[in-house]
Amino acid sequence: MNNFTKAVRGPFTIAEFALTSTLMQFAPVNLRQWQNYIEQEIGFVLPERQLQWLVNAIEGTAISNGLSAQELWCQLPKNTELRQCLLDNVLIHESRFFRHQPSIDFVVKCALQHKQVSDIDSLVRIWSVGCANGQEVWSLAMSLSAKRFLDYKILGTDVSEQAIKNARLGQYDERQRGLIPQPFQQFIEPFSTKRVKDKVSINSLSPASKMMDVNSNTYGDWQVAPTLQSYVSFAVHNIFEKEPPTAHLQHVIICQNMLLYFRKFDQRDILNRLSEQCALHGYIILAPGEALFWRPSNMRRIAHPQVNVWQKIGA
Repeated sequence: MNNFTKAVRGPFTIAEFALTSTLMQFAPVNLRQWQNYIEQEIGFVLPERQLQWLVNAIEGTAISNGLSAQELWCQLPKNTELRQCLLDNVLIHESRFFRHQPSIDFVVKCALQHKQVSDIDSLVRIWSVGCANGQEVWSLAMSLSAKRFLDYKILGTDVSEQAIKNARLGQYDERQRGLIPQPFQQFIEPFSTKRVKDKVSINSLSPASKMMDVNSNTYGDWQVAPTLQSYVSFAVHNIFEKEPPTAHLQHVIICQNMLLYFRKFDQRDILNRLSEQCALHGYIILAPGEALFWRPSNMRRIAHPQVNVWQKIGA
């Protein structure tokens, strides 16, 4: 019996027992096995309050592929498409435009300063780690372009293929539009060929289907202006792996609200890999309060009242 199929023994909490009972109608596999599989694949440790989300993801993936949960479990090791489908459904793609304005302001300031001191290459490279559906990337692009700063490239990465597809489309709904400050509304335009939703009442959908519908940007009301497209790119990348998404060193790396899903020792490994991809004198921006235990010898924490930022000071 290999590590994938070996059951994990241990006491269950009341919440786990209730959720496992729900899951048992699909497969005789305990919920902790599924948790362990997700952690082994991408390092994510889903907290107990999100176990229902995991159950919904398993249910949605199995049903959409005409499988039972047990059949899904058995096919995951040999079917990369099913694996990716499950990961897309498990991962939380929630993001929003201009989510943390102080961090965006810091990046813009860094870009403008880089242009002033650079004698040869003034191109500023920025990497948004765990970019979800792309709102952070487009917020940065809008902010830099509004300052008439055009010497930049932003790379957005996420382990979810569906999230990256949504990010590349750059199409969002009216709720997201309302989060964009007025000075940056110039960078959006109506969606020319608005798609029509399927004629299915959302009340008739299963919990898993509702979950996937809420997190889908398939039905956009507007889109990011094409003028920003040449400054950004998106790629599927698992930060849990050692290989970087690009050979280029980055002047700014933004990794916010993602580390909390990893164990502490995995957080440290991820941060060390990010520092390797950071250019000398470049910056790594984390969410406020994240990874305060980190004490790398080649990085120093910048004293900033609102931004959790580190600067690379050595190789």
